[in-house]
Amino acid sequence: MSGGIMLRLKKELEELNASPPANCSAGPQGDDMMQWRATIMGPDGGPYAGGVFYLDVSFPGDYPFRPPRVTFATRIFHCNINADGDICLDILKDCWSPALTVSKVLLSICSLMDDPNPEDPLSMDAADLFRRNRAAYDARAREYTLQYATEYSDEHSGDPRIRPPVSSGSDEDSQ
Repeated sequence: MSGGIMLRLKKELEELNASPPANCSAGPQGDDMMQWRATIMGPDGGPYAGGVFYLDVSFPGDYPFRPPRVTFATRIFHCNINADGDICLDILKDCWSPALTVSKVLLSICSLMDDPNPEDPLSMDAADLFRRNRAAYDARAREYTLQYATEYSDEHSGDPRIRPPVSSGSDEDSQ
């Protein structure tokens, strides 16, 4: 891993701390600058309002030329996020640009939470429900938010519903 990656990540962290995106935060897990934990507060006015969602951000060795791997650690019901926390978002795949930053990625994920895209789903069940009955979709998303992402959830007590932070080891253990 090059010093250029570390300089870039330190600069992004400084910018995040100085001017964080609305309802978002992120930073390294311990001393490992390649593994971050991000937090998104559920957008107001929708089914995720009041929720606190944790995401794992893992930077590849050739960042920023390849996107970080970003996954939800907090369970969420969303047509573009599967049960493993994987996110279907163009900028995390083929529309990535080295000009993008963690801050911009978090803002895009917030936007996706507000405006799901059932035409490009990772969760077919959620996408089908969204298309058939938006009110039922929102109700299910709200149930997940209350169960997994609020002060009423057991998330801070080692609850197995929250995936542990990614390790800097192999990906064989990921669920």
